[in-house]
Amino acid sequence: MTAETRAPTPRADEDTGTPAVELSGARLELGERLLWDGLDLRVRPGEFVAVLGPNGSGKTTLVNVLLGRRELTSGQVLVGGHAPGTRGTRIGYIPQQRALEADLPLRARDLVGLGLDGHRFGLPTGRRERRARVDAALAAVDATRYADQPVGRLSGGEQQRLRVAQALVGDPELLLCDEPLLSLDLANQRVVSRLIDRRRAEAGTAVLFVTHEINPILPMVDRVLYLVDGRFRVGTPEQVMTSETLSELYRTEIDVLRVRGRLVVVGADDAGCHPHEDH
Repeated sequence: MTAETRAPTPRADEDTGTPAVELSGARLELGERLLWDGLDLRVRPGEFVAVLGPNGSGKTTLVNVLLGRRELTSGQVLVGGHAPGTRGTRIGYIPQQRALEADLPLRARDLVGLGLDGHRFGLPTGRRERRARVDAALAAVDATRYADQPVGRLSGGEQQRLRVAQALVGDPELLLCDEPLLSLDLANQRVVSRLIDRRRAEAGTAVLFVTHEINPILPMVDRVLYLVDGRFRVGTPEQVMTSETLSELYRTEIDVLRVRGRLVVVGADDAGCHPHEDH
């Protein structure tokens, strides 16, 4: 396990205030399994961090730690300077894309509004203010035209736009994205990725993006956290996504190739990893 060798170059407009995420000496065990130990990670406001690794490496568990759903075995974690799940944390959460039932009696704007109603802290939002915030979130993801349609009758890509809007409606400082591109076609992967990155660019929202497919977001990524069987690396894509680094992580020979601007990982299937290719 190693920390990054250098931090990425800060953007000129970067907010250098409180880190959006700060993990110090983080260790997490699930039963007898060690997911990671000694993990140090500081995510700056406006930074886009991709979290990669095979199934069972602890990617979604990390998201649950930041949401306050699971405690570390040891070490410290702060979200915006606060303990996860407590007053003061402003987190937007985008889950995996799953089709909603066709007869679900819920309009698109109602689904987005759940992002406000689900907050455990703070004063209730007035009806007029609530509608204005929902309308603004719908407009931000170009979903106004189907705001009053039943969500179950919308396409998978349209439903995932609404999940992005639901995550944005609370004006988050951190977006936690857990495989938000899963089951989407390439066109909708690009749309959802760009919506998330636009929020990062315009509002300085930090993004922690769990994925098996780095290619749709590769131009947006500042750093990569790669988790494999209790080991990890943190660094820029150029530092982490190399044959040498992944071979060391997987403890077997891995080749990382660049083909027409995409990354192709060869040999990772045998190591229990999904290749980073667009399907």
